[in-house]
Amino acid sequence: MRMNMKPETTGSGLTSQRVRDRLVERLRANGIVDERVLNAIRTVPRHLFVDEVLASRAYEDTALPIGHGQTISQPWVVARMTEALLETSPKKVLEIGTGSGYQAAVLAALGLEVHTVERIGELLRVARKRLRQLGMTVRTKHDDGRIGWPENAPFDAILVTAGAPALVDALKAQLASGGTLIAPVGPANAQALVRIRQREDGSFDEQVLAPVVFVPLLSGIVD
Repeated sequence: MRMNMKPETTGSGLTSQRVRDRLVERLRANGIVDERVLNAIRTVPRHLFVDEVLASRAYEDTALPIGHGQTISQPWVVARMTEALLETSPKKVLEIGTGSGYQAAVLAALGLEVHTVERIGELLRVARKRLRQLGMTVRTKHDDGRIGWPENAPFDAILVTAGAPALVDALKAQLASGGTLIAPVGPANAQALVRIRQREDGSFDEQVLAPVVFVPLLSGIVD
């Protein structure tokens, strides 16, 4: 898969390439082994997806606030979800919860056809601007993520970046045969990252990947 981003001004200090490389080494030490994923994390400038006042913390392996009660996910979680998604070699991916746009950028940097849905209009407007600045082609929609994007289904993979008590049936229905859905599932204090794969007969295999903490998957849209 080929990276396709506009050149970015080289960072300095706490946003430099050396700092990004250290993050990649921490991810590798914590079990991320897919070099395509590690290279995408190294290449996509995470500091551009957070407020300027938090840029110095962008390459810490931690979630950071992005406003509206939302966060940019911890890099390890982004890397693990992306790694799990790539195991089935998808081409067309739906992301539920655009947020800052960082996860979509990582997926796009891997050469995937990315569709992403965000319920909070202001977050989506900012994310679109960031993605355009990086020259990334990502299809975006302002809508209720629990509905998905049925008119563009089926998807080879669906990645949900907000937690729900159970997997959402409307999203499972938008998977292609053999498709994969990765989502945090469970109560707020006991979520697990779950991967399901649809069999040819329509049934699903399910695997728990890791304990996680995500913001809740909510219904409705906000301008």
